[in-house]
Amino acid sequence: MLGISIYPEKSNIKDSKDYLNLAAKYGFKRVFTCLLSVEKPQEEIKADFLEIITHARNLDMEVILDVAPNVFQELKISYNDLKFFSELNATGIRLDLGFDGMTESQMTVNPYGLDIEINMSQDTGYLDNIMSYLPDTEKLIGCHNFYPQKYTGLSLEHFISSSKRFKKYNIRTCAFVNSEIATDGPWPVTEGLCTLEMHRELPIETQVKHLYSTGLIDDIIIANQFASEEEMKKISEIKPVIMPFSIDFEASATELDNKIVFEEEHYQRGDVNDFLVRSTQPRVKYKNFEIPVGNTQKVIKKGAIVIGNDNFGQYKGELQLVKKDIIDENQFRNIVGKVKEEELFLIDLLKPWQKFEFKK
Repeated sequence: MLGISIYPEKSNIKDSKDYLNLAAKYGFKRVFTCLLSVEKPQEEIKADFLEIITHARNLDMEVILDVAPNVFQELKISYNDLKFFSELNATGIRLDLGFDGMTESQMTVNPYGLDIEINMSQDTGYLDNIMSYLPDTEKLIGCHNFYPQKYTGLSLEHFISSSKRFKKYNIRTCAFVNSEIATDGPWPVTEGLCTLEMHRELPIETQVKHLYSTGLIDDIIIANQFASEEEMKKISEIKPVIMPFSIDFEASATELDNKIVFEEEHYQRGDVNDFLVRSTQPRVKYKNFEIPVGNTQKVIKKGAIVIGNDNFGQYKGELQLVKKDIIDENQFRNIVGKVKEEELFLIDLLKPWQKFEFKK
């Protein structure tokens, strides 16, 4: 499930509603909004947030409000009575900082049916503690932090370790990606907003592909507002189970090359190797077609997309994606394209039997 973030204190109601409408157009179903940086009385907060949240709910979107223990204190709200958040028409609340485990467990059985979302980014026994108090796991969800300061986002190793803690209990998970276009976040300093530091300078579609490829994240939210329509469209077209590679296609490629690369279904064979991702079905379909020797090189670099030519015997027509540099002394492989530089690391994440596709 995809989502966006809304910061009512940073924009007017019309702009926020228009942004929600745009997100709904592309199938986005989640909204993140934040009370951490709001310093107003209850009634003023209701006035600022209620209309926007209700508009999102009318678009069939879930809305999670980010809160912390100090927010409960400042707004004079008890964790035993979450009526205020229900009156805001929220789907749930996110606890930026936790309580004692038992409190979170009790909150999951609140009479308003609110989801209780907890912080995934600490990689401690926090979730284990909550689970020991037997929460309603249908109402318990997890979400990573985002990091406005450059160089402070999570490392990949830490991200994977902390995410696995939640997957162990089949808890729904979420992480944030960063729009290259959007500028607004909840805080004054915003050098991009993302969960993983390695994502900060990457195109948003590459960030989303990577999160899907981990198999650890169910929902993905654009952390900053306002992302562009083009960005929304791109990531809405990504299928979690298919790895889509953005590529540069060779101008010299033939019509048959085009059909093999873009129209055939590709998956990595189960007997994986260190050097090539092999899509072998095209060689069966096109074994009687002519594939003349074309754009060949002795050394073929990582990321190249190649098709076996007429000299390659039984392997003619096989599509291969190069994982490590290889030597092709016999010129068996025609180079027809190359994966974009920023997505080369995604090749290494392909699993046995995983489907993949190419986008110009």
